[in-house]
Amino acid sequence: MMGKNGLLGDKLVHVVAYGFIGLFALACLYPLVLTLSVSFSSEQAIARNGYSIVPLSPTLDTYKYIFVNSGMKILKSYGVTIFVTAVGTIGALLITSLIAFSLSIKKLKYRNVLAFICNFTIIFSAGLIPWYMVSVNYYGLKDSILALILPSIFNVWSMFLMRTYFGSISTSLYEAAEMDGANYFKIYMTIALPLSKTALLTVGLMYALQYWNDWWHALIFIQDQDLYPLQYYLYNILSNVNAISSGRIPSGASGNITLPAETVKMAITVITIGPIIFLYPYIQKYFVHGIMAGAVKE
Repeated sequence: MMGKNGLLGDKLVHVVAYGFIGLFALACLYPLVLTLSVSFSSEQAIARNGYSIVPLSPTLDTYKYIFVNSGMKILKSYGVTIFVTAVGTIGALLITSLIAFSLSIKKLKYRNVLAFICNFTIIFSAGLIPWYMVSVNYYGLKDSILALILPSIFNVWSMFLMRTYFGSISTSLYEAAEMDGANYFKIYMTIALPLSKTALLTVGLMYALQYWNDWWHALIFIQDQDLYPLQYYLYNILSNVNAISSGRIPSGASGNITLPAETVKMAITVITIGPIIFLYPYIQKYFVHGIMAGAVKE
């Protein structure tokens, strides 16, 4: 009887756990489905009935407004964003992993001083105006593709996460490599990196999301429309729609298409997060494992 009761209890726990997780997953999925539904609804139906999980008076007017009027520019901004995300993520991983590996070596001279300097930048900063003046006047980042890459190429928190992961690797591996004549750069390339794929994927995902979602640096540094990343270009479209809808700007060339003030917000969200949604499930397990590995220090 005790065995049967225990088995029934385990099944009940499983049912409750799976039911709760399923409900939580639906709650997380609901905003995404709602966003997609509203983006395909007509502006009049949304204004009259509010948001709905099922498209109201389904139409492609919102996407027509975005792509017909700005199709090639959006594709170009997609290219800029993909380039910045790819190059920025690779460069950021290289710099972050090199610094993290160096600080994980206990024999490194002034190791604690260097770690303190890195940590100091999290707490204190010079401010926006000095940062802008240095970036433009000394680094020449005005209207440059590097302006979208360099300001975000190093994150101290990610470096400390990776340093903790490097520190968990047995030092006996490093010592054996040193006895075989390997220098620290070779140890970094042949031992540290291959054993830290989880940490690299975790930090790489953080950097990739940061670069993909960045519009702030384009607002600060970029005036050339050919260098607009996707996020900033869509931000401009949304700002123009809101300005026209509020009556501050005459709705000159909107044609016969009703200007979609609400639905364009949802369509822009769909266009922006689409690639990330498809990519994230493939690396989620590495992301979670990497966070846990970097959070525990023995």
